[in-house]
Amino acid sequence: MMSAFLSRSQSHLRRATLSLSSQSRIQFTRVSTLCAHKPSIYDQDNATIELNREKLGSMSPWAVFDAWGAGGGLVEVSDKDLSLLEPESVKIPWEDEVTPGETEILDAYEKFLQARSSAHFGYPYNLMYDHSELFKFMKYSINNLGDPAVTSNYGVHSRQFELSVIDFFARLWKIKKGDYWGYVTTCGTEGNLHGMLLARECQPDGILYYSKETHYSIPKAAKFYRMNNCAISTLPTGEINYDELADMLAKNIDKPAIISVNIGTTVKGAVDNLDRILRILSSLKIPRERFHIHCDGALFALMLPFVQYAPELSFEKPIDSIAVSGHKMLGCPMPCGIALTRAKHVKKVEQHIAYLNSVDTTIMGSRNGQAAVFLWYSLRKKGIKGIKADVEQCIDTARYLWRVLSENGIACRLNDLSCTVVMERPLADTFIKKWQLACETDIAHVVVMPNVTKDKIDIFVSEFVNVIKEHGHIQPKSPDSPLSILKHSKW
Repeated sequence: MMSAFLSRSQSHLRRATLSLSSQSRIQFTRVSTLCAHKPSIYDQDNATIELNREKLGSMSPWAVFDAWGAGGGLVEVSDKDLSLLEPESVKIPWEDEVTPGETEILDAYEKFLQARSSAHFGYPYNLMYDHSELFKFMKYSINNLGDPAVTSNYGVHSRQFELSVIDFFARLWKIKKGDYWGYVTTCGTEGNLHGMLLARECQPDGILYYSKETHYSIPKAAKFYRMNNCAISTLPTGEINYDELADMLAKNIDKPAIISVNIGTTVKGAVDNLDRILRILSSLKIPRERFHIHCDGALFALMLPFVQYAPELSFEKPIDSIAVSGHKMLGCPMPCGIALTRAKHVKKVEQHIAYLNSVDTTIMGSRNGQAAVFLWYSLRKKGIKGIKADVEQCIDTARYLWRVLSENGIACRLNDLSCTVVMERPLADTFIKKWQLACETDIAHVVVMPNVTKDKIDIFVSEFVNVIKEHGHIQPKSPDSPLSILKHSKW
């Protein structure tokens, strides 16, 4: 008899006008493990936050942030709408050339975006947001050019909102007023570029150490700034190989150390052990003035403070900068991020620009003032309670995905502290493209964000099982391929 799981999945598929193979008969028990409660770091007077557990793991409990139904079912786009997005339709007409009208094209584009956003599994973007109240500000050219704390002659800015956002993250990561400096960036990569620039200026003769699973923006920064650098191998989990790091630091003990620490790697969601790295530096007797630590936390730097028993990410430890994305865990319609560092470091790159009547301290000149307002709005509306609930939901739902994949014989792993489920790569490109899976050689991953619901996971797993029935399991490409490592007992 067909399981209740498959029946529910097929019901969702019918509503989305999709189809599943009638041959699929999947049996497993649905298990839901909720994260234990962890008091907020902002609880006032030791008050306890009560969360509605019934909502965790389904649609985000903060559904006011679902502008069009990202937390609902799957959406399809018609062939007619797709044809309106072909190059011949969207081209800019020259003189008397005839093309479809702009309204018709844009209506089709919205349907396309809804369809692609409804099956969005492989990349770490929280699509559960609603900034409708801010649309009126799109009429204005809001530009925060120059330093966020030094107002320029250009008066159409959002510095007051930008500084409020920076203050929030400074409080989250525990650094005192007056000791920090930061700004709203275009993305996590810009935050990394800024962090590496400061590192080079603080330690011009230093060697940059980073793991081979570090985001590509770190070696890119090393190339931009012509920094001596050393890529360290990783453990099966994706964490940096601490023994190799220690060996390389000892080998280059005469040079200052610049270390990029991953607070969640791109593919496996692995968190480098910052405390262990600090212990290595201490054991080698490398003094504080001869090392510089940047933390790349594009997704997880905003999640880690709300994960049960997670290690602390804090400027109370001897670190120098943190970069986080704003469009990932928090959610924002445009890519953006936050760079936060110790104020004394910025003095090394600061220069006055008469044209602006401000100082140049950022990577970009003109800066998107809209992003600062959107980030401020999300932080105000969600607050600590809302962010914590979203984080707990993501962790819980990721565990659910890991369980149902495992129970259906699909090779997969889930790192501790993570919401990234790594799995064998499906042998069907159409399936990969439909769910927008991020792939590397013979593995793929799903990053569980608030818009990734258990109902969608049921459909995803059901279709994955059908792919395996038709095409089989992918075989490891080599003895040391990502899939071979994934299956290794040391993970």
